[in-house]
Amino acid sequence: MRKPTKTLGAVAAGTLSMLLSAQVLAHGDVTPQSVDVHELKQLGDEWLDENPYGEDYEKHDVALEIGFSAYTQNCARCHGLEAISGGIAPDLRYLEPGIEGDDWFKYRVINGAVRDGRVYMPKMADYLSQEALWAIRTWLVSVATTE
Repeated sequence: MRKPTKTLGAVAAGTLSMLLSAQVLAHGDVTPQSVDVHELKQLGDEWLDENPYGEDYEKHDVALEIGFSAYTQNCARCHGLEAISGGIAPDLRYLEPGIEGDDWFKYRVINGAVRDGRVYMPKMADYLSQEALWAIRTWLVSVATTE
């Protein structure tokens, strides 16, 4: 027969282990989700310097829908639902509009973010197409704020 203190200790250790595992998984690797961009103008391998799916784009509404879906599947975990950050990563509603914001966005999705040898953001361009990433930028512009 087991002693009650050993049983309680085993339960406590198991519970602690599960809690710590959940914390590790919450910030662990995320498998990027594919994004169907067949309705968007195909851009090729060479990265453009500015977002081709801006308000002048004939299928801007399609780019917005694709961008929202792609953001929700691939970015919201760190940057927050509706792009409202909970503090883990930057609040992307505050990206600059226009070419300045496009330039920063392009740099970050191509290069990711690494500090002190830790990957804070993967190189998303390694996983998602230029079309998918510019669609995300299109959606982010639509929810941008200065407040």
